[in-house]
Amino acid sequence: MRKWIALSLLILFTAASVAAPVLASQEAAKGEPQTICPVMGGKIDKNVYADYQGKRVYFCCESCKEQFAQDPEKYIEKMEAEGVTLEKSPVK
Repeated sequence: MRKWIALSLLILFTAASVAAPVLASQEAAKGEPQTICPVMGGKIDKNVYADYQGKRVYFCCESCKEQFAQDPEKYIEKMEAEGVTLEKSPVK
């Protein structure tokens, strides 16, 4: 009986150690929604945004939106490297 319990626990812990990294990578793939301005780092205002290559990027103010327009790839790459998943631009 004790061998059966030990074997069951071994199987359970092995399965958990294999599943945990898979689940963690799936969570990381989802990313986090954008909550901060990519330019100044302040809280975003959902009324101030730019759509770029099918992605919607939010800003804290119009000045940051203008700064983003000068080099959008720089800010997109930075956010994605930080695990931010940008919303898709609405289809018109």
